[in-house]
Amino acid sequence: MALLDVTDLTVSFDTPDGVVKAVNGMNLTLNAGDSLAIVGESGSGKTQLAFAILGLLAKNGTAAGSVRFDGQEILNLPEAKLNAIRANEIAMIFQDPMTSLNPFMRVGDQMAEVLMLHKGTSKRQALDESAKMLDAVRIPDARARLRMYPHEFSGGMRQRIMAAMALLCRPKLLIADEPTTALDVTVQNQIMNLMAEIQRDFGTALILITHDLAIVAGSCLETLVMYGGRVMEIGATDDVFEAPSHPYTLGLLKAVPRLDVPQDKLQTIPGDPPDLTALPPGCPFSPRCPASHEPCLQAMPSLEGFGTGRIRACHAALEAVV
Repeated sequence: MALLDVTDLTVSFDTPDGVVKAVNGMNLTLNAGDSLAIVGESGSGKTQLAFAILGLLAKNGTAAGSVRFDGQEILNLPEAKLNAIRANEIAMIFQDPMTSLNPFMRVGDQMAEVLMLHKGTSKRQALDESAKMLDAVRIPDARARLRMYPHEFSGGMRQRIMAAMALLCRPKLLIADEPTTALDVTVQNQIMNLMAEIQRDFGTALILITHDLAIVAGSCLETLVMYGGRVMEIGATDDVFEAPSHPYTLGLLKAVPRLDVPQDKLQTIPGDPPDLTALPPGCPFSPRCPASHEPCLQAMPSLEGFGTGRIRACHAALEAVV
């Protein structure tokens, strides 16, 4: 049985400009201890997918379909039941740690609050465990750091604190939303190494949400490519990178600078991301796709399996894509 099984998930928002369809018919599975990268341009629906799983959608958002976690349906559960699952079973590292951490509270108090709320531990026990967890994520002099405020840490250190907070209750699933945003390349590498250590040491399943394909290679077992709220392609990360089967995936990979290929300038995907209030009737990528033909404009292709454990949604012949 999969740890996480998402079936036909849709997420939409009522706005003054119309209904925004952020996620459309999402399907994915994740086994215990495994890792999945969800990639795509900004606005692809990656973060809203995570928010729907955790029940954190904005008030104007609605989710339908099925999200089963550890065999239990959790989509649209009452808040009290969701609170028992959050942190204890599923934890999330948000994109900007500076806005996720309370600037007026010491780091130790914020971390201890997690254990006191979800585990009912005493303040002293919670602080002891918090110090151990800071040490586990490679923050030196952890006991003294508990008395510091968020602004006294660097961006990379704040991201490590968020990881430590997320792991305090030993969740089975960790969702990391753009954990390397606004960090320099060296710190990005340190954070990704930390994610690998977390998986190894705690046996935690990982969903990594990012628009940066450069940090995905070697970090996750599988990669899911999203565009316009839909799945474009799913497969083993090595396979997706070595032989992309969807024009959008190929476009993303070509836009990544490579040291082994001479380039005068970066390649780009022409056009703009789709208007989520007026998605085209066919494939959402068809207006920008170099392999687009008549069927692409008429109907969204269904997900189809091919190769070894790979899935894609594309009307174009495979030979025309790779």
